[in-house]
Amino acid sequence: MTIKDTARPAGDDQWAELVSPGRRNLLLGVGAATAAVATAAPKGAEAGVKHLAPAGAYDPFVPPPAQGTSPWGDTINEATPAPVSLRPGEQTLPEKPQPFTRITSYHAHVYFDEDNHHKAERLRQWVIERFHVELGNWNLGPRGPHVTPSFYFGFTNDLLPIIVPWLQLNSLGLTILLHPNTDDPRADHLDYAMWINRTQPVNAYRMASHVEPHEVEKILPNTRPTIVPERG
Repeated sequence: MTIKDTARPAGDDQWAELVSPGRRNLLLGVGAATAAVATAAPKGAEAGVKHLAPAGAYDPFVPPPAQGTSPWGDTINEATPAPVSLRPGEQTLPEKPQPFTRITSYHAHVYFDEDNHHKAERLRQWVIERFHVELGNWNLGPRGPHVTPSFYFGFTNDLLPIIVPWLQLNSLGLTILLHPNTDDPRADHLDYAMWINRTQPVNAYRMASHVEPHEVEKILPNTRPTIVPERG
């Protein structure tokens, strides 16, 4: 039979007939060999490899177990403890609120990384030009309780209603921590803090929970603003 003799569209069975007997036998032989390989039992495993799956299935590699005993000991039966509250004055429900005059000033910590440091540079310059604040230097790595690069500026209480909305509108998407300064630095960073855009870890659990009045952060402005903050 030849292609010229085909009077109708060839189906799969007709195309099979067009293959020469020799090639057809070769294809059948390859298929049989492949099936035999697929159903053959796996050969012996390498040293240290344990075969968990039945023959012909996926055989995962299981390394030899480590020798020794965990230094943590028997932890699976430990009771679930209740940690001691670190929030000041809340071990029992307080009878009255704290006086707002405990806050002597504020810090703004602006966080950045290698992808957005140019935004931090722009925001820092805007602050220098507009506000009479105490401006710190660039922290290109963790410093104090701050775990990422940052810069900070401190400001007095009277600037709070101006700087907070200004930062909310001009943060350039950066993460900003705003915290008060009281006689409890740990609570200032962990419990009394405000965030702009998002939060991130602050490693302040080992900070002092009480300092003397003369040790509370003081603001000593070092900028010389030349621009009045924009108004609508």
